[in-house]
Amino acid sequence: MKIEKVLNNNAVVAIKDEQEVIVIGRGIAFQKKTGDLISDQHVDKIFTLQNEDIQENFKALIASIPLEYMKVSEEIIAYAKLKLGKKLNESIYLHLTDHIHFAIERFRNNLPIRNGLLWETKQLYKDEYEVGLEALNMICDQFGVLLPEDEAGFMALHFVNAALNEEMPNIRSMTQVMQEILTIIKYHFKMDFDENGLNYTRFVTHLKYFAQRMVKGKHYKSNSDDELFQMIQKKYPDAHKCSVKIKKFIENNYTYQLTDEEMMYLTIHIERVVNATSE
Repeated sequence: MKIEKVLNNNAVVAIKDEQEVIVIGRGIAFQKKTGDLISDQHVDKIFTLQNEDIQENFKALIASIPLEYMKVSEEIIAYAKLKLGKKLNESIYLHLTDHIHFAIERFRNNLPIRNGLLWETKQLYKDEYEVGLEALNMICDQFGVLLPEDEAGFMALHFVNAALNEEMPNIRSMTQVMQEILTIIKYHFKMDFDENGLNYTRFVTHLKYFAQRMVKGKHYKSNSDDELFQMIQKKYPDAHKCSVKIKKFIENNYTYQLTDEEMMYLTIHIERVVNATSE
């Protein structure tokens, strides 16, 4: 590989198979310059990012932080991909690495930030939160710094963001509305959810995509007819009453109107999760 630009002693921009890549490795660019060749034996990781904006920001980040931050971030992302079994947007390499670096700097300067969505994150994104907790262990092993639980929640949202390909403000809004809907259901039926049950997991997944559509102002459309919706209302009257409460809440607080299709599927999911809990 031929060096196109030296970022620091441990990172370069290079050309591999006529494509620009970011290459990291300890001392890989020591006494090197543009046009020099680098040996594969000194390479720890090669990054090929398709989004040009992410690529440029990633270059700037790598040039400004020690190699250890990049390595621990890459290890965490590899673990997350394995644990979650999901494809993650390449932006995770930029955003998670930047977050870890900033979090450690804040911790060392005694400037922790409280996570206002920690409880909701633990409830709604259990798998991502578990990855966040393991990430804290990896960071502690690498840097000798035990970050607070709040940071596991922050990192969990980065994984949710990368899986859904959403911006972080949207993820926060989605998490908030999901928790609000679950709270309405709990109070309507005076019950607690079986959070380990399959129906709860399915419902949370449904809410996740509903909330994603809502924050983008989009609606779900299908070929279902009024007759089917009316049948669902009659078959599950209590679940439908609850979905009407949710509809009014969403309209009043988010100026978003649920379609009949969304109401129908919401009613079905509520019925399932309530029955599973009461069994």
